[in-house]
Amino acid sequence: MAEAVWSTDTGEAVYRSRDPVRNLRLRVHLQRITSSNFLHYQPAAQMGKDLIDLATFRPPQAASGHRPDEEEEEEVVIGWQEKLFSQFEVDLYQNESACQSPLDHQYRQEVLKLENSGGRKNRRIFTYTDSDRYTDLEEYCQKITTAASEVPSFLVERMANVRRRRQDRRGMESSKLKSRIITWEPSEDFIRNNHAINTPLQTMYIMADLGPYGKLGYKAYEHVLCILKVDSNGVITVKPDFTGIKEPYRIETEGEKQEHTSSWKYTIDNVSSLAQPEEEEREQRVFKDLYGRHKEYLSSLVGTDFEMTVPGALRLFVNGEVVSAQGYEYDNLYIHFFVELPATNWSSPSFPQFSGVTQTCTTKSLGMDKVAYFSYPFTFEAFFLHQDESADTLPEWPVLYCKVLSLDFWQRYRVEGYGAAVLPATPGSHTLTISTWRPMELGLVAELRRFFIGGSLELEDPSYVRIPGTFKGDRLSRFGFRTETTGTVTFRLHCLLQSRAFMESNSLRKQMRSVLDRLEGFSQQSSTHNVLEAFRRARRRMQEARESLPQDLVSPSGTLA
Repeated sequence: MAEAVWSTDTGEAVYRSRDPVRNLRLRVHLQRITSSNFLHYQPAAQMGKDLIDLATFRPPQAASGHRPDEEEEEEVVIGWQEKLFSQFEVDLYQNESACQSPLDHQYRQEVLKLENSGGRKNRRIFTYTDSDRYTDLEEYCQKITTAASEVPSFLVERMANVRRRRQDRRGMESSKLKSRIITWEPSEDFIRNNHAINTPLQTMYIMADLGPYGKLGYKAYEHVLCILKVDSNGVITVKPDFTGIKEPYRIETEGEKQEHTSSWKYTIDNVSSLAQPEEEEREQRVFKDLYGRHKEYLSSLVGTDFEMTVPGALRLFVNGEVVSAQGYEYDNLYIHFFVELPATNWSSPSFPQFSGVTQTCTTKSLGMDKVAYFSYPFTFEAFFLHQDESADTLPEWPVLYCKVLSLDFWQRYRVEGYGAAVLPATPGSHTLTISTWRPMELGLVAELRRFFIGGSLELEDPSYVRIPGTFKGDRLSRFGFRTETTGTVTFRLHCLLQSRAFMESNSLRKQMRSVLDRLEGFSQQSSTHNVLEAFRRARRRMQEARESLPQDLVSPSGTLA
């Protein structure tokens, strides 16, 4: 007899839904695997051969009067957080002394109502809701690998004690103030009771009592069929996944006796009712109205008066970062930097922040170099106003200067290097690597002084790295000035440019595009462009011919002989 095919993929599946989770409905079908229903999974018999009568495999009638078939198969439709009591819970809550919490007394009242109305409809399938005191320990003790001798790691042991915060307790826990924010020496019980994952979850377990005939209601025979988890973002986790077109899942139970060992198959299907077209249309209108109101709310926060520059002005806004410095002789580096604006056509806001000093940073070895990482942010803005429209010279751009210094344990500081770079003239993200140098003196005495007591030659004007702003001559000579190349400084700049001219250029582009769109087809557009280009070439040839003629023929004041 060939073996039946069972679904072995019991991993979890993740879904996302915008509908309320209370509309979720699951159909669970549970059936004991016997010889009669086992034959349904076998290949069809060859033609011309008779099949064995399945009535020979039917179990005899039980002594209690009802057939065991009633307990061999069950199908239940379960809603989200719907409570179905097990036989164990029915026996437990009938005893009033076993009820301790308000939830226990509530369950007792529901069990008594069920008994008065004819008993519970379900027999083997039941549920544990998010309010029940139940945790599937096997879920938190699963193995990570397929090795038989796997030893749980430290992280697995700690995560086994992590509890999920319930969604209905989120507001209450967030509003409670704790006197001690940090516990320096937490105990194991403190970690187990207070270590919570931030994402609130609601959990529901679909269980099955797979005990033998007449022995329902024992905890040892309870098995998990499905675990449902829903968070506040509408993410639904199902383990195992819905059966769908797959084969059913299989559970094998073991008992002390041979008759207590059995196999079961079950399927899980999503039978939630689909929304009607009218409801979907109404939902779309509600979401559209909600998004519109949210957009209006965001617009009210931003405001209608967008800050614009004056006509003819360009606004430069820079978000920068001093990233790192490397290749310097001494440790404990810090950087003094500033931005110099050109003397003409540039201005700054009322409170400019054009300079800064980083923190002192210890270097670390990176290959053959020693690198100091600062990650120091800075921000500045400036305005450029081009007043002389007839000038053909290119506008000057701001310059970034930096000065690298070191500070040792005895508070001795040394100049490690000077550097400068012109800020990028294009918007976007840029990375600048500035090479630096420092002035140096000849002789061993200067180096000994620098090593033992600190201090060295410094520039009186840091802008001397480039062309100083106070220089008015034609030629700048640095002959005789001795320097030594040191390391490099890395800056990361995010530049933004704002001007009304950008809007005007866009409008002109749109206007030209609308003119071309009004033409009757691509052929007319191309012919128009060809005529204009031919006219330009003819005009250029006419100008060249005019320039080659004698001046007395071209001049209007000339007279004929």
